[in-house]
Amino acid sequence: MNISERILYEDNHVIVVNKLPSELTQGDKTGDVTLPDLIKQYLKEKYQKPGNVFLGVVHRLDRPTSGALVFARTSKALERLNAQFRNKETNKVYWAIVGHKPQNPKGTLSNWLKKNEAQNKSYVVTENTPGAKNAILHYQLIGTSDRYFLLKINLETGRHHQIRCQLAHDGCFIKGDLKYGDKRSNPDGSICLHARTLSFVHPTTKELISVEAPLPQMGIWTAFQNI
Repeated sequence: MNISERILYEDNHVIVVNKLPSELTQGDKTGDVTLPDLIKQYLKEKYQKPGNVFLGVVHRLDRPTSGALVFARTSKALERLNAQFRNKETNKVYWAIVGHKPQNPKGTLSNWLKKNEAQNKSYVVTENTPGAKNAILHYQLIGTSDRYFLLKINLETGRHHQIRCQLAHDGCFIKGDLKYGDKRSNPDGSICLHARTLSFVHPTTKELISVEAPLPQMGIWTAFQNI
């Protein structure tokens, strides 16, 4: 699917795109083309811009995760959006498909997490563990299929792999997430975690911008398209 078909919002200052599973938010050792690379090429061609195109990465999604990602088209927009994300003034809602029904249909998970840099993985640890950070999320069961359960998740904190780690610790492994204990991978290497909605204040107009990212049109996601 072309970038132009995945744009959720665009103006001279901001562009929001629905990231596909497997796309990189930033370069890594694989050397694969990143989503920012694709967006820059799109902007260059659409607006016939000579030379380099500015695009600021405001926040990130893990490679196997899909959903709404906002990028800044000017340095001023980048600075202001960075401040919003840093100060937790944005609102992000995720949808996750898990293989086990949570004990309660609605609840809060609060854990202390520590990132293992070498493994690029986070672990639930005790509060007094050096380097541990408190992680809090709120979840709600919003759909069921024959074998899977759809959770709506609001983050109160933004820790490394927070949703993946906390749900796994609670016994609700995200479908396809081998790193955090699921038994079987998805054919495309994705995990069933999707940044469904994103709200932020526009960096120049101060208008509230809210976007909703359509679900992936594949796999078990098709069972939840009408929710």
